[in-house]
Amino acid sequence: MTLHSASTDASSQRRPLRWPQPLEGSAERIWYGGDYNPEQWPETVWDEDIELMKQAGVNLVSVGIFSWAKIQPTATTWDFDWLDRIVNKLGMADIAVDLASATASPPPWLTKMHPEVLWRDERGDICWPGARQHWRATSPVFKDYALALCRKMAEHFRDNPYIVSWHVSNEYGCHNRFDYSDDAMRAFQNWCKLRYGDIQAVNEAWGTSFWSQQMTDFSEIVPPRFIGEGNFMNPGKLLDFKRFSSDALKEFFMAERDVLASITPNLPLTTNFMVSSTGYPLNYDDWGSQVDFVSNDHYFLPGEAHLDELAYSASLVDGIARKRPWFLMEHSTGAVNWRTVNYAKEKGQLIRDSLAHLAFGSNAICYFQWRQSRAGAEKFHTSMLPHAGTDTQIFRDVCELGRDLNVLSTTGLNHTTLSMSAVAVVVDYESEWATEHTATPTQRVRHWSEPLDWFRALLDNGVTADMVPIAADWDSYQAVVLPSVYLLDERNTQRVHDYVEAGGKIFVTYFTGISDVNDRVWLGGYPGSISEVVGVSSEEFVPLGSDFDGTLEYLDLSNGTVAHDLADRITRVADTTRVLTTYQAPEWTGMNQVPAITVHEFGLGIAAYVGCRLGRKGLAQSMPELLDAMGLQFSDAKQSEMPHAWNEGERTLRVERVNAQTGERFIFVFNRTHDAVTIPVEGTCLINVAGGLQGRSL
Repeated sequence: MTLHSASTDASSQRRPLRWPQPLEGSAERIWYGGDYNPEQWPETVWDEDIELMKQAGVNLVSVGIFSWAKIQPTATTWDFDWLDRIVNKLGMADIAVDLASATASPPPWLTKMHPEVLWRDERGDICWPGARQHWRATSPVFKDYALALCRKMAEHFRDNPYIVSWHVSNEYGCHNRFDYSDDAMRAFQNWCKLRYGDIQAVNEAWGTSFWSQQMTDFSEIVPPRFIGEGNFMNPGKLLDFKRFSSDALKEFFMAERDVLASITPNLPLTTNFMVSSTGYPLNYDDWGSQVDFVSNDHYFLPGEAHLDELAYSASLVDGIARKRPWFLMEHSTGAVNWRTVNYAKEKGQLIRDSLAHLAFGSNAICYFQWRQSRAGAEKFHTSMLPHAGTDTQIFRDVCELGRDLNVLSTTGLNHTTLSMSAVAVVVDYESEWATEHTATPTQRVRHWSEPLDWFRALLDNGVTADMVPIAADWDSYQAVVLPSVYLLDERNTQRVHDYVEAGGKIFVTYFTGISDVNDRVWLGGYPGSISEVVGVSSEEFVPLGSDFDGTLEYLDLSNGTVAHDLADRITRVADTTRVLTTYQAPEWTGMNQVPAITVHEFGLGIAAYVGCRLGRKGLAQSMPELLDAMGLQFSDAKQSEMPHAWNEGERTLRVERVNAQTGERFIFVFNRTHDAVTIPVEGTCLINVAGGLQGRSL
């Protein structure tokens, strides 16, 4: 198996956008539908399904995702008759098909014949069949069978006019992200050869002089298998294994993609990512360069953060897509099935959530799934057509949403893209992977939470930021946030220097710029790689907690906010640095009057440093003074000067899509509260639904 390590700049070599085109004779519209699993139902139900789909305004369904066992009942037999019938029925009803490669879950006969395709955990235990994704990405045997299926599928359906795109596998790495088998070991060794060239470079990158881990040959590299309870894996090795695992699955996707594309070159291909504020299984920005169009599965976070987290995730998908149209492949009409408590959606959220994804650049709204299953592990996962049937609020909402999407399609929304904010909040998958290590200053601090806190705090201050992957063009924004971006390699370190020196305005937080690309600490004090830019340096982390009596649980700041979990002991401050906020603490802590928030002019720009974890509320409270010190007055800016980065106060979320050719704008405004909010309306109101207002500005 040949693996190629991830590019250092995922934006440099991206595939051209190829979007699923409407069926012949049909107008281009926003795609609407969901996963459809007709094999779970008798054929007598199929015609009823299609009639109800038409009633709901459905114009696309994904078919065949978990159908391998039905398509290939044995190693030597194939059955496409049932699939032909349903694809043709759908197409004749003007419902397009997003056809899956069906490789996501191998059938029982395959794993019985070849148990060596099953992945192993870090202790060497086998993942047996019984669920899904019980295959290893590095198995040459499994790859042969999967690619044979792809070839058969493509050859059989190459001339079918009702198929508009390929849905390659499903949610790669959801269950088989890590494999510790001998196949994986050999592939990991090869990956390291390609990345480093010689074994001494690996030793240098991983710091193997510590604990006598020096290697003399690539054959001595093993996956980070079980090393005993309470022990600590080499951080550089573990980080590279996570990179390798993302690349191994990506390589498998690319192999499937290329077989399908070689036979059906006119069909665009995608696979469904799982982008969310907490979801970092794969480097989705790197993967985004390998699909013809980006698609995502997103499931809501219950509680008060529901809308904000959805907006954050949708904005990040837009960033991965580089502001090109993207496809919401899955979300839920209500409760899911996999949480400890599976909360239902509140009134109006089914429609509101879909329109929120649409506002942030999606040109397709799809669900898992069309008809709710009677059996299986997902039988309690809600769907477009629930167990209770058509006389339900869910189905009525599904039909209403279909009408809304038709209105937005006919008025041209699908010819617009998300407008660029003035502020970018940077997300880095590899920084999250590095901060997951079990030997860090505190296990309560990881990368993923800080970008979400900043996104929400900016919303509280009237600013809708763009979520931007670190490899993207974030340095073209007026202001940039680096939130606990733990890893800063030489290239991104230079980008920070150049951006601020040229006049950019950057917000840097604690736990940023701590280590290089190999998780080797930058020397000279934190943040070692950019301390000159921010104008401060810390010599020590001060973790905060209450797990022992008498430990420092929190720190009060002079601006009335409170730091939790982690603070920097800043001991060096440049003469040109302005201290905005200090800690107010007992003398015995060594933190009294220590700088907490600072600003520093560097070149033509300015850098702010927030040296502690304040959380969403503390950041929101600190933001007005911080924005003022940075010369950023978003709330007073005119709408025309600040596309989509302005809200009617903290109670609303405002998003704007624009047609680059005509200048026509669609403005979405969502209520972030349960209370009534009064807002001015620009242009013509197209849709007004409970929980939010969406309008079109002419």
